[in-house]
Parts: sequence; structure tokens; C-alpha cells
Amino acid sequence: MEVVPFVSGTDVETAAELIETFGESAGDEAAARAGHSRDMGNHIHFCRWRQIERLIGLLSIEEAFGTVH
Repeated sequence: MEVVPFVSGTDVETAAELIETFGESAGDEAAARAGHSRDMGNHIHFCRWRQIERLIGLLSIEEAFGTVH
């Protein structure tokens, strides 16, 4: 199953900043922020942080997948 996140340019920047700051734990940090947003009742930020978490996972893959041109 291929997971393609729906993200904006600022989400990509945020993911890169988390990777730079937290290294291998960047996905865990994004998940924690998503959980906090969910607990606060903010479904918009919950969804955004979950997508950033997925993007971090995709960025950590060292080989190409899907269609490569």
C-alpha cells in the first residue's frame, strides 16, 4: 500500500526542521504533536501533524518507490 501525504510547502519545511532537530525521533515528535492537537480538540492540526508524520516516514526511505522518471 502506497501512502501519499497531502502536504503544503510549509509542511515540508516543518518536516525538515523536525528531522534536523530530532533526528530519528522526528516521526515520534510529530505523532506527539498530533496527539496533543487531538486532545485539545483541534482536528485540523491533528490531521496536519499526522500528515507531517507520514511525510517524515517517506523522507526516511533511502530507495526510490513508485514511478521514477
